[in-house]
Amino acid sequence: MNTPGPAMGLVKVAKLPAIGPTDPFAKVVKALSFYFVDELHVPSTFEQLRTTSAGNKIRVLVEHLVVNVTNPALINALLTLKWHFSTLEVDDRGLNETRANACEIVAWRFLTRISERDAVDFCLYELPEVQTADEETQNTDPCASEANEHSSLLPQFRARDPTVPVTPTRPTSKRVEMLRSISHMGSMSIVPEVNPEDEDDPTSSFTGLNALEIAAVADCKKFMSQRIVQKIITGIWNGDITFWAKLSVHTKKKPQFYNKKRSDCFTRLRVPRYIKAFEVLFFATFLFLYYAVMVERNQYEITFLEILLYIWFAAFAYDELGEFIDAGSIFYAVDIWNGCDLIIILIGVAFAITRVIGLFKDTDDFQPITDTAFDILSLEALFMVPRICSLLSLHPYFGTLIPCLKEMAKDFVKFMVVVAVLYIGFLTTFTLLARDSFGLAEMSWILIKVFFGSSYLGFDIMSDINPKLGPPLMLIFVCMTNILLITSLISILSDSFSKVIAHAREEYLFVYSVYVLEASTSNRLTHFYPPLNLIPLILIRPLRLFLSSDDLRRTRIVMLKVTHSPIVAAIWLFEKAHEKVNGGALAFSSIGPGLARLTNESTSSSKKQRPFLADRSGKTNSQHFPETPAEDGAHSPTHENIPKGKKEGPAVVVDNTMLEQQVQDLSIKIAELTALIMASQGTPQEEWS
Repeated sequence: MNTPGPAMGLVKVAKLPAIGPTDPFAKVVKALSFYFVDELHVPSTFEQLRTTSAGNKIRVLVEHLVVNVTNPALINALLTLKWHFSTLEVDDRGLNETRANACEIVAWRFLTRISERDAVDFCLYELPEVQTADEETQNTDPCASEANEHSSLLPQFRARDPTVPVTPTRPTSKRVEMLRSISHMGSMSIVPEVNPEDEDDPTSSFTGLNALEIAAVADCKKFMSQRIVQKIITGIWNGDITFWAKLSVHTKKKPQFYNKKRSDCFTRLRVPRYIKAFEVLFFATFLFLYYAVMVERNQYEITFLEILLYIWFAAFAYDELGEFIDAGSIFYAVDIWNGCDLIIILIGVAFAITRVIGLFKDTDDFQPITDTAFDILSLEALFMVPRICSLLSLHPYFGTLIPCLKEMAKDFVKFMVVVAVLYIGFLTTFTLLARDSFGLAEMSWILIKVFFGSSYLGFDIMSDINPKLGPPLMLIFVCMTNILLITSLISILSDSFSKVIAHAREEYLFVYSVYVLEASTSNRLTHFYPPLNLIPLILIRPLRLFLSSDDLRRTRIVMLKVTHSPIVAAIWLFEKAHEKVNGGALAFSSIGPGLARLTNESTSSSKKQRPFLADRSGKTNSQHFPETPAEDGAHSPTHENIPKGKKEGPAVVVDNTMLEQQVQDLSIKIAELTALIMASQGTPQEEWS
């Protein structure tokens, strides 16, 4: 075991990052990247960084950040660096992966050392847009940069000129832009002499994202699965944490705790739990109309049920477009079910076009185009029925099973490339040998049947293919397909399933978190539920040519209140019944979907949490998150519920630097000794929070 001397030297020699409370995001990223590059030189796995002495530099950094750093963009910077190191070229020693894991560990350890209210502030802090001097002089309209109901979740990818209309780009293009920016940031972390005034800000692609959104983009699945992070996400899911206090023209988006006595009841329409509930109702009606039209199958005229099906198709497509614009292409691409939605829309459009053409072209006795239209519509069942699994993905069992099937499907497609190459080779040989007996199409079907287990067909015709070469070649083909390839495919799929199921909880919580963020963090104030979303499309959108932005927003708010009053009434009744059954559950009391609730309050209270930004003289107000009242009196996520009677330690603890240094050295020694003991026993040192 190391002596106290080297440990004390470690604390002194380590070049800890100096981060001020008002430093810009780019500077925070650079300071942290210098530390990780300079201090982490030994490749280590994630578990080694957590449980052994390999993570000593991480523990020192966490202690430094908890005591000295008050910058609100700290978690954003750590998760951005995680993606930065994970996207760098793979080195032989694996240092980039080690540094990426270290960034993720520091982020969630930091959150566990601070109060829950400060953790909410850090996780939901959105990076502000940094404007240059030229942009500030050109921007004469002070309201031009404010978010409105037409703003997207990722404003950093929109055109700089607000007068230019915004058109959504491909998901890959936005991800490539972020990859380029993060790669550029890597060059800055290696070359400290680069002058930031002489180059573009490489972190500008993350403008407008909060820490949870960056974690979703960077695939920080371990970070997202932590209890404190899941408590915040589930608070958003249940509506305990909201982003809008009321529906008004000049309302600004701000994370806050919901106050049912002061907040506007129509803001409950933005709660992800209710959005998902009405999505289930809409999709169930969609399926009913689909089956009703297919059973009716009227080839001569468009019936009332078919008209309703067209309305549901239009509402589904428009809602999908709004989801793409609101959530941003990166989150949209993360959800695997959005690809299924696009196929549903394309099939619906193809059906509508062929149906209309068939009504005008087909005769009473001959209707080939109309039959083709209904054949196209029958393909919807291949995607609409499995789409039900997306509604079940919030359940832990289905939430872990679906990612497993996704990875197995990827490996299956890759493996089928090898199968196709071998199949084409044998098909060519057999077709040329049996040119007088079998054609190409007939031989293709025979080999396909042999590949899927009908080996006797190959043995029956092997002499007809060629008396001399046919039998040995067919025997080789049967052995390769039915024994080698099939067995290899089963082994590969089994290995894929084992890898994913080993991290099943992380996969499930990541999918759940992405959905919550996708549904809740949009900058759109008014959200119309389908099929009511067609009303503003038809009645309000043409008014953009005549009304100002404020009048248009006011009109949308009035229309929302008129059309969604029954829905809000149903939500109010549900919350009243839920509150009565649960006896008035406190806000922000849930810990996650599918997880056991904390029944023993002493367990959670035994781990005393000191407010991170507490003044060392005894004050408990955050320095960079001041106590400012939210709109309409809603609670802001700050230290407003600190129990009375609890006081911080005496100021002498802070002033006595020698005593503080000795205590810090002793804690490091205890951590090293505990890590060595637990590592020798093969059990993890820390509780997986």
